[in-house]
Amino acid sequence: MCECVFCNKEKIVTDFVYEDELVMAFMDMEPVNEGHVLLVPKQHYLDVDEMPDELLAHLMIVSKKVVKALKEIYHPNGYSIMQNGGGFNDVGHYHLHIFPRYEGDGFGWIYGSEKKDVNPETAERIRKQILEEAYYIHCERIGK
Repeated sequence: MCECVFCNKEKIVTDFVYEDELVMAFMDMEPVNEGHVLLVPKQHYLDVDEMPDELLAHLMIVSKKVVKALKEIYHPNGYSIMQNGGGFNDVGHYHLHIFPRYEGDGFGWIYGSEKKDVNPETAERIRKQILEEAYYIHCERIGK
């Protein structure tokens, strides 16, 4: 049995805002702003690349519903949808943060002081890896 808190709904001690057969959404215990929601798949996954495409599509559809509700209720300047993967996932179960944003709300990206280069070689490496993965998936589907 999975010991993950998000795999054990009864251990989640905050209010639920949405649930269906695949996902559940509930209030974050440490909100960035009022209305901060966590959206999680019911089945255990750590990272986005582990999930079936259909589940990912469903997560995005439900995130759209959450965003619409937040916009209607809070009238924010904007919103953020974010997910931390791998070692930066502090829960160990995939989850999307969805929260309203306001000018001057104090939330922001923090960058290190070291300058990072943006260059065509980096884009080419990523593009090539994506194409190789797509080719591999295609070959698996046709049985090669």
